[in-house]
Amino acid sequence: GNVFGGGSRTPISITLLVKNPKANNEKATIHYHDIGDYLSREEKLAIVKKLKSVGNNQMTWKTLQPNEHGDWLKHRNDVFDTFIPMAPEKKFDAKSQSFFSTYAIGVASNRDAWVYNFSTLEIEKNMKRTISFYNEQQAKFKVAKAKNVKLKVEDFIDATPTQISWTRSLRKDVEKGLIHKYRKDEIKTGMYRPFFKQRLYFDKPFIESPGLSPRFFPNERLENLAIIISGVSASKSFSVLLSDCVPDLQVQFNGQYFPLYHYEEREKANPGLFDAVGDSEYIRRDGVSDFIWERAKKQYGKNVSKEDIFYYVYGVLHSPDYRNTFENDLKKMLPRLPLVEDVRDFWKFSKAGRKLADLHLNYEEVPPYEGVEISGDSEEAFQLNPDLYKVQKMRFPKRDQKDKIIYNSKIVLNNIPEKAYEYVVNGKSAIEWIMDRYQVKTDKKSGITNDPNDWAKEHDKPRYILDLLLSIINVSVQTVDIVADLPKMEFEEETEENVL
Repeated sequence: GNVFGGGSRTPISITLLVKNPKANNEKATIHYHDIGDYLSREEKLAIVKKLKSVGNNQMTWKTLQPNEHGDWLKHRNDVFDTFIPMAPEKKFDAKSQSFFSTYAIGVASNRDAWVYNFSTLEIEKNMKRTISFYNEQQAKFKVAKAKNVKLKVEDFIDATPTQISWTRSLRKDVEKGLIHKYRKDEIKTGMYRPFFKQRLYFDKPFIESPGLSPRFFPNERLENLAIIISGVSASKSFSVLLSDCVPDLQVQFNGQYFPLYHYEEREKANPGLFDAVGDSEYIRRDGVSDFIWERAKKQYGKNVSKEDIFYYVYGVLHSPDYRNTFENDLKKMLPRLPLVEDVRDFWKFSKAGRKLADLHLNYEEVPPYEGVEISGDSEEAFQLNPDLYKVQKMRFPKRDQKDKIIYNSKIVLNNIPEKAYEYVVNGKSAIEWIMDRYQVKTDKKSGITNDPNDWAKEHDKPRYILDLLLSIINVSVQTVDIVADLPKMEFEEETEENVL
């Protein structure tokens, strides 16, 4: 079939098991030959055809032996273990000897089509409809259960996908007899994919796995930042991004995120005249640990703040030297980071991290990249008919021609610099994330349509999507330039400062 075809990242191997009756060793000897990665179907078959036999002298074999971590291929670097862990062994441990005192996985709703949408009005309509259907099912089950005590929820409920998306926790709510209500104040902004925000209905009964996000982003009045990194065992290269709102699990592949702050909720001790009984207040705690703060102040000076360390981490995680040297480690473990020896390099990384953060958080406000030309963008015509800015699906003229983007039937972007595509997050350039996500899509199961033009309409910004694309081109080029100017990192020798 499509074993050797494109589009699949599942590793494929040809295995030959040879039994030697005379062998007296207890374990098998494994010989390995790698033909390379990211090859096309034709290239793979051509190699097999050329070699013909495992006995071909041109087929060089390597004998595999696992290391102490059990790695047979792509061994980890021992130097990595000498660095300070980014994540604590125990979350919210004030004495943790790590960069952060806590972290979390991104949000996994298991019903994205229902709880995410460009349009606040669509979310309200869809969630009211599915909550009403849930309550009907809960009421009917209660009556049926009274007649048949052995009745199971999964055998009774109506699973019509255009009405509801059932999950384990929602089925348990039916068993418990819980009634749900639509809560307008639970609509928030969420980061769904890189540089792609949507409105999110963040009410716990309809979010299968909220994780610790309610403690990091309890409401939109309380500010926070989060460094989002690729999860362990990611099939894509390691990457990092910053968010100021609730991140989805797949902003990065099975992403983990590390907050600048976390919040503790408690009932108001002295409620005001307009406060309801039981209203909460929040105490802000630092996400950066006291341990790393004291360590950094001792090494770099007393003026170092926890924010400086937060941005230092963001800078180092962009370092090509760090990523390339520890590529295998970062696929198998959460990051461990060094404190660089030279105080000047610490500040260079921290300041670069701040610059990157400003770009990646305020990307919508970045001006267009100079040199990109727009054809078909007649200001006079579009003022008369703003719908001319609407998008269905952006595309390249040809797969390998990326200096031009066809925005819609009227507008074309030209002279997009090749450098802009070098900025890759979660396996795809930032530009291509915009092209992929800002298109009209209808979910097959639920029938719900998600239209990016609704976001532009509800924010009264007809040009929003076009301006966003132009901004991301500039964000990408500037990111590549900042990363290129990061201090060089060398890891040949173990330094005392990096050892716990």
